[in-house]
Amino acid sequence: MAVSRDLIVVGGGLVGGAIAWGARQTGASAVLLDEGDIAFRAARGNFGLVWVQSKGAGMPPYAHWTRESARLWPHLAETLQAETGAPLGLHQPGGFAFCLSEQEFEERATLIRRMHNESGDIGTRMLDRAEVRAMVDGLGDEVVGASYCPVDGHASPLFLLRALHQGLDYRPNHRVERIDAAPNSFRVQCGSETFHAPRIVIAAGLGSRDLAPMVGLDMPVSPLQGQIIVTERMKPLLGYPTHTLRQTDEGSVMMGDSQEDVGFDLTTRVSVLKTIAERNARVFPALKDSNIVRMWAALRVMSPDGFPIYEESERFPGAFSATCHSGVTLAGAHALALAPAIMAGTLPESLAAFSTSRFRTEAAA
Repeated sequence: MAVSRDLIVVGGGLVGGAIAWGARQTGASAVLLDEGDIAFRAARGNFGLVWVQSKGAGMPPYAHWTRESARLWPHLAETLQAETGAPLGLHQPGGFAFCLSEQEFEERATLIRRMHNESGDIGTRMLDRAEVRAMVDGLGDEVVGASYCPVDGHASPLFLLRALHQGLDYRPNHRVERIDAAPNSFRVQCGSETFHAPRIVIAAGLGSRDLAPMVGLDMPVSPLQGQIIVTERMKPLLGYPTHTLRQTDEGSVMMGDSQEDVGFDLTTRVSVLKTIAERNARVFPALKDSNIVRMWAALRVMSPDGFPIYEESERFPGAFSATCHSGVTLAGAHALALAPAIMAGTLPESLAAFSTSRFRTEAAA
C-alpha cells in the first residue's frame, strides 16, 4: 500500500529540505526522501554564507533571486527557531571580500560596477585601506581594501539542515530506485516502500542527473570540489563574514573557497589547504597562532553555467526540478517563495531564466 502525500521531495539536503518545509507551511503534506549520509551531501561542506554581493554577474535574475532570499532569511530563521527552539546562527551585518593587491582591488571594483549596472544598487561599495581598518580590527598589512555589502551574512548550515528536518515526514536511508510518472501523478519506489503524490520535486543534488529523466526533466549537474579548514575556538576575531573566512558562534574559524574539478574525489590536498591557510593568515595574522582541528573536502552541485535550475516537466506536469550550489544563501527563497509556487502548480515568470532551455540555446548558438 502506497503512502500518499501532497508532495514528494527527492533529496534531503538543504534544497530539498527547504522546499519540503516550505510546502508544509502552506498546509500541504510532504514526504522528504533522503538517501542518507552515504550520499555526496553538499550540506556537510557548505561554508554557511548568506551571500549576495557577487551573485548574478551576467545573470540579473539570479542576482534578484539571491537578494530576495536574503530578505526572506530573517523570517525563515525566526520561524524555524520558534518551531525547534534552536538558533540557526543567522547574522546579517554585511560582508567583506578583502583584496591583497591593487590588481585584486581593481578586479573586484570592476565586478561590483558590473553588478550595479546589471542588477541595480544594493549598497555594495569598495572601501580603501583606511575605510576597511576603521571597520575591522586585526587586519594584515597586505590588505589594500575590500568590497563591502550591507545585506550579506552567514548562518550554520548544519543547524539549518537539522531544523528543516524536524517536524517533517523525513525518511532517511530511502534511496529512490524507480519513479513511475504520469501527469500530476507520481509513484516512487524505495526498496519495499512506495510513495504517491500529485507533485514531485527532484532536488537530489548530484544524484539528480540520473533521477530527473524519470519524470521528463534534464538536470545536467556535475561536482566541483571545495576544501575547508576549521580552527580551534578563538577569541572574537571578525564580526563580519567574508567570502573565504567566517567565525562561528562557537568561536571556531572556517576558511575555504577552493574550487577544483576533480570529479567525485573527496580527498583533501595539502597544497590546496596550504594556499587557503596562507591567504587567510595574510588577511588576519592572528590566525598564524591558531591550531587547526578539522579539514575536509565536499562537492558543490554545479550546473554548466553555475546558476540554479528550476523547471517544471512539460511531459509530466507536476514534476519540478530544483538545484543550486548555494543551499544556505537560497534557503529563504526556496522555503518561502519556491515551495508555495510549486504547491500552487506553476513556477513564476521570474524563474523562467533558470530553465534548462538556456543550455540548448547556448549549444545552438
